[in-house]
Amino acid sequence: MAGDQGAARGPLIGVLALQGDVREHLAALETAGAVPTTVRRPDELAAVDGLVIPGGESTTMSKLAVLFGMLEPLRERVRDGMPVYGTCAGLILLAEKILDPRSGQETVGGIDMIVRRNAFGRQNESFEAAVDVVGVGPVDGVFIRAPWVESVGAEVEVLAEHGGHVVAVRQGNALATAFHPELTGDHRLHGFFTEMVRSAG
Repeated sequence: MAGDQGAARGPLIGVLALQGDVREHLAALETAGAVPTTVRRPDELAAVDGLVIPGGESTTMSKLAVLFGMLEPLRERVRDGMPVYGTCAGLILLAEKILDPRSGQETVGGIDMIVRRNAFGRQNESFEAAVDVVGVGPVDGVFIRAPWVESVGAEVEVLAEHGGHVVAVRQGNALATAFHPELTGDHRLHGFFTEMVRSAG
């Protein structure tokens, strides 16, 4: 039924609902014209056209993905080209390498980049800043214990920088931002991702 609705109304886009700001992403995706749904199990992952990996705590999300039997299915779908968008902790999970991983922390991969966790500082150093994103335009970026991208491979397109550091990237069907667009009321990045999912479909 959801698939039929997705065909009529827009692509069916899941939000990985293991931990993090799931509700805000669901609302932003709906505003952007997608049919949003939560994803916690492999069968739910198999049903969606694209997936958002939200912000949260990247180590906790990694461990929960293992616990719920989601890590390998996530890796497989991303390898197979499913459109995926990671914000903040989601950016870390889409990296091929973390500079300073916590013990037992794993990634899904999908973007040829090396990232640094909590690079912009701790929770009390959170801030908002204007970020000019290629293909979208200026957006308000909310940075909460945000990572940054230390380096990217040749196939990765840098979409935005802040303070001399890369904070938004794209490689094929994988998109990632170090900041939280779902917290601002500006849903153009979710619209951008929804169009990526439509194009892939």
